[in-house]
Amino acid sequence: MKESDFQEPYNDLMGDIIKKHAEEGGMDNLPGKGKPLSQDYFSGDTLQHFQRIAKDAGYKPHWLNLQQEIREDVLFLADCYEADITLYLEERLEEINKKVSKYNRSCPRPMQKGPVSLETIKNVLAKRGESL
Repeated sequence: MKESDFQEPYNDLMGDIIKKHAEEGGMDNLPGKGKPLSQDYFSGDTLQHFQRIAKDAGYKPHWLNLQQEIREDVLFLADCYEADITLYLEERLEEINKKVSKYNRSCPRPMQKGPVSLETIKNVLAKRGESL
């Protein structure tokens, strides 16, 4: 007997779900069915291909939403600091840094960010003053 005879059968859960959906007629009226794919879909690597399709479908990764939240929180904290509202400043920085940590665990490595500090808030205000 061969070693492969003792292996458990491969269980393809997603394949089973898609197959069941197709059998129920869920794939019958898809937009673009029967039309050829654009050559753009065959260029680039797999990740670029996925990102292009996801973008076309309107998908936005969780980490991009989190990035926007962090940016808004930092700008709000800068406004508060500029208005000399420093009550709970450390707690707010801690909350933002928890989001930064969560962001860093889910985003691509080159896009990871460092912790937000009071110095970061001051830099935001300095840049804002330069652009006026």
